Amino acid sequence: MERFLRRFIDLVEWWAVLLLVLMVVLVLLGVFFRYVVNQALVWYDEFASYLLVWLTFYAAVVASYRRRHIAFEVVVDRLAPPTRRVLEFVGESCVLGFQFVLFYYGWVLTGKMGDESAVSLDWVKMGWVYSVLPIAGGLMLVISLVRLARIGFRKGDRRRGGEAWSGSSSGSSSS
Repeated sequence: MERFLRRFIDLVEWWAVLLLVLMVVLVLLGVFFRYVVNQALVWYDEFASYLLVWLTFYAAVVASYRRRHIAFEVVVDRLAPPTRRVLEFVGESCVLGFQFVLFYYGWVLTGKMGDESAVSLDWVKMGWVYSVLPIAGGLMLVISLVRLARIGFRKGDRRRGGEAWSGSSSGSSSS
């Protein structure tokens, strides 16, 4: 299960990279048309903003899996292992609650906006745009459930996979 999840998250990361590339190309195309051709594309900024939203949510899934979100590792790592385990469980439960809200209300919003069209792109349905909410929420929900199971069944004080950012981009870790 862990191997499948890791490979799936790698695919999500590549999807986020593709979204970033598409967004950069689209913005450069918009700038080119506006300042070189003197004909502004009326749709590029709206579409670029949709790509940015998608990029943000899919990158958040990857960051959640790799434990790259903001955390109080310095404080938590100094606690005794049983206290740390309880605190990790409570914290992950709160995160799980937020992800459930994101999934559920994202699903509701996607359903309500399903047939609405984008302002400048009639062929883009807002349901497609908002679908990122339940998809990302559902993926992060699965990640949290797996993490809660790991915390609940962990023996001793083994750390879970993926460490928080150390402040260095060199890739070396202090573990």
